[in-house]
Amino acid sequence: MALDFDLTRNAAASFEADCVVVGAFADNTLTPAGKALDEASGGRLARLLSRGDASGKTGRTALLHDIDGISAPRVLVVGLGEAGKFGAAQYLKAVADAARALKTGPVAHALFTLADTPVQGHDAAWAVRQAAIAADHACYRYTATLGKDNKAREGEPGLRRLSVAAAGDDADTALAQGQAIAAGVKFARELGNLPPNVCNPAYLADQAREFTGRFDNTSVEVLEDAEMEKLGMGSLLAVARGSANRPRLIAMKYNGAGDDSQPYVLVGKGLTFDTGGINLKVQGGIEEMKFDMCGGATVMGTFVAAVGMKLPVNLVTIVAAVENMPDADAYRPSDVLTSMSGKTIEVGNTDAEGRLVLCDALTWSQKFKPAALIDVATLTGACMVALGKYASGLMSKDDELSAELLAAGEQSFDRAWRLPLWDEYQTMLESSFADVYNIGGRWAGAITAGCFLARFTEGQRWAHLDIAGSGSDEGKRGMATGRPVGLLSQWLIDRSAG
Repeated sequence: MALDFDLTRNAAASFEADCVVVGAFADNTLTPAGKALDEASGGRLARLLSRGDASGKTGRTALLHDIDGISAPRVLVVGLGEAGKFGAAQYLKAVADAARALKTGPVAHALFTLADTPVQGHDAAWAVRQAAIAADHACYRYTATLGKDNKAREGEPGLRRLSVAAAGDDADTALAQGQAIAAGVKFARELGNLPPNVCNPAYLADQAREFTGRFDNTSVEVLEDAEMEKLGMGSLLAVARGSANRPRLIAMKYNGAGDDSQPYVLVGKGLTFDTGGINLKVQGGIEEMKFDMCGGATVMGTFVAAVGMKLPVNLVTIVAAVENMPDADAYRPSDVLTSMSGKTIEVGNTDAEGRLVLCDALTWSQKFKPAALIDVATLTGACMVALGKYASGLMSKDDELSAELLAAGEQSFDRAWRLPLWDEYQTMLESSFADVYNIGGRWAGAITAGCFLARFTEGQRWAHLDIAGSGSDEGKRGMATGRPVGLLSQWLIDRSAG
């Protein structure tokens, strides 16, 4: 269930809610709203902090009850850490800590006041927007495939509504943007978390049709085997050969600019399950390969966010939805494939399938004459080795586009890190039997994957985001994160403002 949000400028002490959320720093000083509550209570909050009943240390929360002078029956004090180091990471953690503390229990409606606290490097509108995104993310529950007893937990008490205390003319816009981005993140997470026996290529196409059918300025185009065969997509179709679940190439279109301006085009890898093919994944982790479509899920989530924000841009979101399975008709190592571009590809490893799917999708995407072309993919374990879970890998030969994406990542705190895409790395993809080999060897695996895609985007203002680390968490309790919906949404906000 998504949180409901609204904006208020009313005084916290007299606000009617089940709980008021305030912050305290490590030196026991309170945020502005916290000071107002402390004054209304005759110094009660300060006394509770000084004797240790609440704490300003990072990660601490304390739920206080029935404070005289405060209308709400509860006050949640959230630790913010050192006052001089209160930046984006600390703020987002505090929002998530507060939401998780109230996610279950008797508090259905809370007043959130932390957006009144200055965050280093960011304005108040940013704090409002990110409060909606971070709180909704923290309160996310997956229930789609739970049994009826567990699914019944949806009806249990818990946080349902968050009123955000904020001033300023742009607070309303910021909150609306935050809600739209939160909806996009949730859309992406839900697709990523669904099991592969539910979320297959046809399901993704159905979800695209359902969403675009809600609006007059959105539409969808779905290609199936026969159309892709006519277009010469021999690379994408080779990956799909071993699966009973037939592929789909999905293009969601949003006309937000109201004119014929060039669209921004996002292309997502949608491997709804990746066994590795004939190079079967035997090293472990195959059970997490339902997340191999998180690139596709996040570009669809970004589309949802852009439509929700009513951004004045034109946007095309393309998802190459395929399942990679081994059977008697599966493609093999040493096969030579002919891509839509006409370039031939020698298969060195059938588990390097994402780039084989993306290369045809990227070639097809150029019919839309993109103002900028960005692909998003859980492409290489090598990127996760290099950057871990915190940063997405960014590769591009366009310095300006790279700078735009890096800046959007910093602004949204959905960060990326640029890796080189030098021509010297291209030599690692040489083949004696085709125009290009689909793997580059042991070293620089994330970069050579980017170099492979670069061969199919010549002449385009293009960037590649590898989200193998950032797109999902690990382990049997791990879930899709919804990244980089935040980064891409911020990038589109910036483009619409420009």
